[in-house]
Amino acid sequence: MSGIMGIHYLDSRPVNQKHLQKMVDILVHRGPDGADIWVDGNVGLAHRMLLTTPESLSEKLPGSNQTGDLVITADARIDNRDEIISKLQLNNCPPENISDSQLILAAYEKWGESCPENLLGDFAFVIWDKRKQSLFCARDHFGVKPFYYYYKPGKIFAFASEIKALFELKQIPRHLNEVRMGDYLSLMMEDQVITSYVEILRLPPAHTIIINQSGLQSRCYWLLEPKPEIKLPSNEAYAEEFRKIFTEAVRCRLRSAFPIITHLSGGLDSSAVTCVARDILSQENKTPLHTISTIYDDIKECDEREYINLVVEQGGLTPHYVYGDKFGPLSNLEMIFKYEDEGLLGPSHFYPWLVNCESQKLGMRISLDGFDGDTTVSHGMTRLTELAHQGKWKTFFHEIKAVSHNCDIPIQDLFRGYGLLNFRKQALHFQWFKFLKAVQQIHENFGTSRKKLIIYYGFKPLISELKQFIKKLIKGRPKQNQNIQNSSSEVSIIRRSFAEKIHLHERIQMMDIPKEQPLTLREEHWHSFSQGIMSYTLEQMDQYAAMFSLEARHPFMDKRLIEFCIALPSEQKLFNGYGRMVMRRALQGILPEQVQWRGGKTDMSTNFDDGLLNRNRQILDDVMSNKIQCLEKYVNVNFLQAAYQRIVSSEKQASNEDIFAVWQAVILTSWMEYKRVTP
Repeated sequence: MSGIMGIHYLDSRPVNQKHLQKMVDILVHRGPDGADIWVDGNVGLAHRMLLTTPESLSEKLPGSNQTGDLVITADARIDNRDEIISKLQLNNCPPENISDSQLILAAYEKWGESCPENLLGDFAFVIWDKRKQSLFCARDHFGVKPFYYYYKPGKIFAFASEIKALFELKQIPRHLNEVRMGDYLSLMMEDQVITSYVEILRLPPAHTIIINQSGLQSRCYWLLEPKPEIKLPSNEAYAEEFRKIFTEAVRCRLRSAFPIITHLSGGLDSSAVTCVARDILSQENKTPLHTISTIYDDIKECDEREYINLVVEQGGLTPHYVYGDKFGPLSNLEMIFKYEDEGLLGPSHFYPWLVNCESQKLGMRISLDGFDGDTTVSHGMTRLTELAHQGKWKTFFHEIKAVSHNCDIPIQDLFRGYGLLNFRKQALHFQWFKFLKAVQQIHENFGTSRKKLIIYYGFKPLISELKQFIKKLIKGRPKQNQNIQNSSSEVSIIRRSFAEKIHLHERIQMMDIPKEQPLTLREEHWHSFSQGIMSYTLEQMDQYAAMFSLEARHPFMDKRLIEFCIALPSEQKLFNGYGRMVMRRALQGILPEQVQWRGGKTDMSTNFDDGLLNRNRQILDDVMSNKIQCLEKYVNVNFLQAAYQRIVSSEKQASNEDIFAVWQAVILTSWMEYKRVTP
């Protein structure tokens, strides 16, 4: 993790080095090991250095090629170094003397604007090409490394790792982006370009931009596309291939000149990363791995020491702990907002803050975590929908009974969630063979009368459909869009006039995820990686690490691993009621058995609720009583106050929607107050 920043005046004004120095100074937390600035006329690049890898110890950024006509600044870790060195035939220099930024620069010299397509790893970089008089900018495949910019055609292009650095330039306005507020309040974070400020933009993941006198050109250099399903001869073969790819994903992220710490929660993902990393370091006779875990003395239902200790007791680890029930979700907001540029925080945001704060005190520079292993490997629950749709009802019921047992979910809820819709459709679509197989299985598992099932789910819906069809023939087709409701009006927290002003309904219709449940697990698995919330969450993870001069590394965000997992057959994801089955099999003998076969996860909502209503009650009351009016342009304040009263009242039952709506409003209010942002 480092900090990059730069200015290119498109009207040929010379860059003032003092302006770049201000950008460098405000990002000192991203690179406490040094900084440098390069200026040539109307172009200036700068860098803040956090030393992490062995190669970075002698790295100088901004850096140039031998002829000086290419200059780079980069926040990058390249994982396929050996492959790139071989392709570029860089045999005249020992690999350990070649920095990652030098590899990127050499790749640009050979492949030009296609160079990111050949890179694996986490990166955000900018290259000034003196020959073409252009800037070339690129961001990694999933957006692990952040990249923000401001562009005014014919005037200026400025970029930085964090928004606050851009605001060090007086010509860049600080105007609140109301569309972004609407997105957050409607829980629709699909836009991967906009930010909380009108003219500050993000370079989307897997994109490049070129800036020159002709303008700005953006290009997507890679798309995650579902590959043909992988066919291997046995479960053991799938497990072996997963173990190989996952181990390499972890190994790449262990490249370090310093000790490393992993976030160990006791869950399957963080335990997998920790155990594999520990074994790799042990085999290479390197410094033992440190771990940091959040534990709970007061909110015992959230405590996972039972599983954490099983991993630690295997040996080869130096454990550390923080208490998650001593702070609340509104604790330390003033410090957080000093670094966090956008106030769109999730309810779990304070956990990484706690562990990263302690990691810095321990002298760490690099942390590994199990971020989004759920998405990468997949719990595979959509396999249930897939089985029902295919009419494989016997296997469907076998799986939902196993899931019910492993995860403590009522089997009736699983049937309603994953089977009932397809059961009804099969009757309406005259798929009688599938329908009758379902009737038999429902009868055997629930004891429901087969006759009643056929009448109520077979004949009656068909009669109803026939009546509707006849009515349409008589009355004609309804006018287009007459039945479309404004979905934004259903979001009680959002003020109707504000929703109409920013065209929120149309925006949701255009950008939001599909409302219909995918019919195949592969479709659902693939789509989960195209959602904008992932890149935004990665940006927040980077920011919460950067606050403490840490580089966050995420093995489950490895491109090779993600492509492999998406291409797996569905039974490698959910089998016998266990999600992420391929990983469980792959880590046999590496994970403690009790962790390997954990069925579910601990629900952390109790700690959140207690933190909000007890530990942070004074802050909550102050905002809701004295400050919430600053949001009245955007939110339904009466609804919020009613929700707040339900939350704090011992007599009224508050819903999860009440709690989350109040949370959103309190966070936005606190952010606007600290940043002095006005509507």
